[in-house]
Amino acid sequence: MKIINLYINFVEKLNEKTGKVASWLTLLLVLIISYDVVVRYLFDESSVALQELEWHIFALIFLLAAGYTFMADDHVRVDIFYTRFSEKKKAVIDLFGSLFFLIPFCIVGILSSLNFVEFSFSVKETSPDAGGLPARYILKSVIPISFFIILLQGIVVLLKSYLKLSGRDHKETVVD
Repeated sequence: MKIINLYINFVEKLNEKTGKVASWLTLLLVLIISYDVVVRYLFDESSVALQELEWHIFALIFLLAAGYTFMADDHVRVDIFYTRFSEKKKAVIDLFGSLFFLIPFCIVGILSSLNFVEFSFSVKETSPDAGGLPARYILKSVIPISFFIILLQGIVVLLKSYLKLSGRDHKETVVD
């Protein structure tokens, strides 16, 4: 039981930190876009690298915030029936959904993206556009990392569901 609580606390702290990084990246993105708009419309200047940087930061926000969003239960789901279910029924759905859908999907995502990232590193992939950003492989390496973070959170959901179904609640037994 103590190991389960330690794991849950570790993963949720990890997701808190990646969520904070994503929130700061959001502020950075707003500042970069604002600068880009001012420079483009007031000075009639444009930069391919700056526009790519905007897309790269947006991708990082999306990838890094996915685990946090899942932890906070703010992800997209069809709640037509789910919200009306009892806590036990929700726990059964979360347990089986994590076990048979989310966790296998994350494993497939990790495994299928590794070759993609490895190839990108091997050719030292850069932007195909003139004036674009170098080292695109660094951005691509975040894809399997993101799937791994979601996988860790999926295991947390599975464990919390198990605890709820077995009559224990993680909130009652938190280990700091």
